[in-house]
Amino acid sequence: MLDNFFRAEILVTYRLNPTLVHFQLFLRFGPSFPDMNQQTVVLYVWLSLSWQNDFISWNPDDFCGIKSLFIPSDYFWKPDVYVYEMTESDKIPVISYYKLNNDGKIEKSYPLRLVSTCHLDLFKFPFDTQVCRVTFGSYIYTVMDLIMVPKTNSSQVVKNSKEAFISKGDWKLINITVHNLTYGFLDKGFSQVIYEITIQREPILYIINLIVPACFMVFLDIASMLIQSYEERLNFKINVILGFSVLLLILNNIMPQSDTTPLLGIFCCVCMAMMVLSIIGNICSSYMLELSATLPHVPPWLKTLVLHYLAYILCFRRTFNKQELVADGAMHKGSEVEMKTFTKNKRKNPQKVKDSPEVKLLKMVLVEILKIHQELILAKNEEEAKSEWFKVVLVIDRLIIILYFLTVVGIVIILINVWSM
Repeated sequence: MLDNFFRAEILVTYRLNPTLVHFQLFLRFGPSFPDMNQQTVVLYVWLSLSWQNDFISWNPDDFCGIKSLFIPSDYFWKPDVYVYEMTESDKIPVISYYKLNNDGKIEKSYPLRLVSTCHLDLFKFPFDTQVCRVTFGSYIYTVMDLIMVPKTNSSQVVKNSKEAFISKGDWKLINITVHNLTYGFLDKGFSQVIYEITIQREPILYIINLIVPACFMVFLDIASMLIQSYEERLNFKINVILGFSVLLLILNNIMPQSDTTPLLGIFCCVCMAMMVLSIIGNICSSYMLELSATLPHVPPWLKTLVLHYLAYILCFRRTFNKQELVADGAMHKGSEVEMKTFTKNKRKNPQKVKDSPEVKLLKMVLVEILKIHQELILAKNEEEAKSEWFKVVLVIDRLIIILYFLTVVGIVIILINVWSM
């Protein structure tokens, strides 16, 4: 009978005058993200509620000086407070006793495990800062009946939370901001108290296990461009790219779903693309060196493009010795002239040449010398052709390593600037 009386009277008075429900919250443990793909956060908080019930009061002198007592929650009306972002109910049993004071003030303080949604912005991962909202409100009573009011301001909430905050080392508490607003319009509005919890990720674990190995592999791949044997270089690069692929798999497993692409993921994709590009360049260089055996001379267009323009742009020292080429050409030309003169004289004076054994011997010696000289010229021309192919390959290798290095340095500078903001 008393139970029914209290409930009926309290509901009537709340319809006449809105009841003020005071909130106080501070963070005790966490946060943790057990399901990063679903973007859910687990918060362990200490929540305090209090409101005034004008129909439950007594004079302590009439009741042996009793000023307060603890009664079960079934004997009086309670505000229907719930968390808007809650994804699952608290499995920890909640104490169902409330403190009732002689002036009609009802209080309750209890620990609460909140499993709520939290939109993650992972652009700066692992140096990201997340803001998770915890919104308390009523789903039955509007502002005409119930008004939510924070008991303490933001600075006091932060102070209390930092004094009691315990973390596993993954996150660091930065700030807690308290807002009080009305959701809706006029008499259909619902009062809300919002706690915005700002947390920052501790990046040391990701730096040691992910970022540092990735940087080591990238610069190791750049240094592999100095290996002279293209076959060994290709095998080395394939092993490096396989190791880098393992790091990408690790990154993919720890990265939750998000609307924004992490900059670290972009860095890894760019580095992977440059590794593939360097492997393609290495294959092209090997093909050119093998092509020198079947194609004795570099095509004019390729020679002009690479040995003239690219070599000049890349500050590549050209090693053509024009004086030796001119001298060899003059020697070859003089030999041909001498051979022609000798043949001409032989035709003019066939009898004299035939009758002279000294001339015949000199002729044989001269012919052998000219053959040897011709073979030397051909061998030298072949070596020069291979040397031209080798110079083309050196210029292309330098172009690849410069592009590789500049791209990696550029993306690293962008990473540092974004992470330091």
